[in-house]
Amino acid sequence: MKIIKRSGTEVTFDIDKIVNAIRAANLEVEESSRLTDRQVVYAAQNVAEACENAGHTVSVEEIQDLVEDEIMRLDCYEVARHYIIYRYVQSLKRQKNTTDDKILSLIECNNEEVKQENSNKNPTVNSVQRDYMAGEISKDLTQRVLLPQEIVDAHNEGLIHFHDSDYFAQHMHNCDLVNLEDMLQNGTVISGTLIEKPHSFSTACNIATQIIAQVASSQYGGQSISLTHLAPFVEVSRQKIRGEVARELEELGVSASPEKVREVVEDRLRDEIRRGVQTIQYQVVTLMTTNGQAPFVTVFMYLNEARTPQEKHDLAMIVEETLRQRYEGVKNEAGVWITPAFPKLIYVLEDDNVHENSPYFYLTQLAAKCTAKRMVPDYISEKKMRELKLSKGETAGNGDCYTCMGCRSFLTPDRSGNGFNNVANALNYDPNKPKYYGRFNQGVVTINLPDVALSSHQDMDKFWKIFDERLELCHRALLCRHERLMGTLSDAAPILWQYGALARLKKGETIDKLLVGGYSTISLGYAGLYECVKYMTGHSHTEKEGTPFAMAVMQRMNDKCAEWKAESDIDFSLYGTPLESTTYKFAKCLQ
Repeated sequence: MKIIKRSGTEVTFDIDKIVNAIRAANLEVEESSRLTDRQVVYAAQNVAEACENAGHTVSVEEIQDLVEDEIMRLDCYEVARHYIIYRYVQSLKRQKNTTDDKILSLIECNNEEVKQENSNKNPTVNSVQRDYMAGEISKDLTQRVLLPQEIVDAHNEGLIHFHDSDYFAQHMHNCDLVNLEDMLQNGTVISGTLIEKPHSFSTACNIATQIIAQVASSQYGGQSISLTHLAPFVEVSRQKIRGEVARELEELGVSASPEKVREVVEDRLRDEIRRGVQTIQYQVVTLMTTNGQAPFVTVFMYLNEARTPQEKHDLAMIVEETLRQRYEGVKNEAGVWITPAFPKLIYVLEDDNVHENSPYFYLTQLAAKCTAKRMVPDYISEKKMRELKLSKGETAGNGDCYTCMGCRSFLTPDRSGNGFNNVANALNYDPNKPKYYGRFNQGVVTINLPDVALSSHQDMDKFWKIFDERLELCHRALLCRHERLMGTLSDAAPILWQYGALARLKKGETIDKLLVGGYSTISLGYAGLYECVKYMTGHSHTEKEGTPFAMAVMQRMNDKCAEWKAESDIDFSLYGTPLESTTYKFAKCLQ
């Protein structure tokens, strides 16, 4: 039988430690009030049996609670009091330095909770361990100094989850849509080096991967780029190759028909597109950022984002090559073709590719084939997005289609009506076009819906009261995230705030104006809708008996986001949280 220490380490259960702890408390009281040796052993055996029957790996705290119960069950309250005092004193000692054991367990690779925290990180690698060690320091600072105690307590009790507290001490945000078009067309700066507009598609792809790596090292969430922003460089390469072919023919003294020249040019162009896409795929997979993982990047494939028929044709070639290479996969160390984790792919279903007689239906067939084998791409319906994502002045059916962020959440539609009046100083600003690239999410706090339901004991009035209280707790926690970012200088992450990924602010300028007015979002996450509805109604949220309650729960959260937004001019948004290790954390707390 295993137990979990406070550091997260799993160790073998040792009944002798329980016996010794009870005996130590026993010696602190008068002899007449002490437990007999037989009672001490009896209490320890009862604790061991309770741990065996718990149905999960118990923690040290749970074991100590059981010890208290057993001592009091034997009516030895004086011994129990001394045991409780001993626990309290030890707790005070731990509060002075809460991180040593956790860091040591990280280095030795036996912290089970952290090992399961992020599937994109290998906890045995030094760079990942270094990031986790820094994260433990940040968590410690966050809980002891930076957050109100009520938020810390609610997080630790599993009522809410304050995501990414290992990055909260720094002024960092979550996810974003990179304004790759601005950076490629108008230049950027990487590590103090000026990067000018590329003169070929392959160079554009290479620069894009460097931008991806830099952005990933400056934030803690996912980033999304669009292949549309690379498409103009296909024509740049086409003209460059055409010139090379003409010079070669002239040097050889050979003439060729325009059709033959075009054929040679397009063949060479396709080869360059293949190499450029391969650069993105292999560099993203093999790059390691400063937090010890490959960049969490999503690639957006949307034909109608192209501005001209020629650009759409060129974009289709990039999309085709991207899908073909993802279908093929990459070789692992044993030479076996496998599915790479990144980049994630998003494919838009639209009129030009969704019908069998549409010109780009072959891409949709290829995407479906790729999904069947590699489980990517994910799909977005242009039709549904344009019905539902309406910027200021737009009507249903004429709205906006744009990519989600890495975590699969969407930015709120542009409510400014003028691209936010170019508050970010982007060089590709268009006042007549809704603004999405260059925007970002400030962070997430998730509410534990099953806990709300279970706490109500199926009393509907009590449920809504507890629900509102917990939502307000999430609101206060989200404002902590927002306030932590306020005052952040653009110098904190130049690639983001000064050189075009999100903005082109001046050195020494704060990012405050990007945190309000709808330019960025901040997310209320929810977890466990099914379990919540099942407990309260006896039915799934997808059954007709459970759906009305589920819709009421969702509506309440959406209404709260709207209410908070009206109060603060901050775009609160509702978000189906990708739970990862939070599932484990919430389940443990509920147990």
